[in-house]
Amino acid sequence: MTQQDIILTPNAAKRVALIAEKQKKPAILRLAVDGGGCSGFQYRFELSDGIESDDTSVEEAGVTLVVDEISLDLVRGSAVDFVESLGGNAFQVTNPNAASGCGCGSSFSV
Repeated sequence: MTQQDIILTPNAAKRVALIAEKQKKPAILRLAVDGGGCSGFQYRFELSDGIESDDTSVEEAGVTLVVDEISLDLVRGSAVDFVESLGGNAFQVTNPNAASGCGCGSSFSV
């Protein structure tokens, strides 16, 4: 994967590193796209124990973002960030492939 396929922002990498340290897990964030949500697809984030053979990965500040082959087609060109706001703190995907999304930003359609 090239840096242009998907980006993990420094702010998101910092937050993943903090969470991974607290949970005593590797600093590997997995982004997957599942069917569902109010717009058709939804993002799922979790810490991963490792990188699978069909994963694509990108690294930022010692943190790795991994995306499976099928999900990558739906998020190619996206940036994964961590946003803190009055509405709460959350990982956020800025996805140029999304035709529409929901108000909370956790689901989208293509």
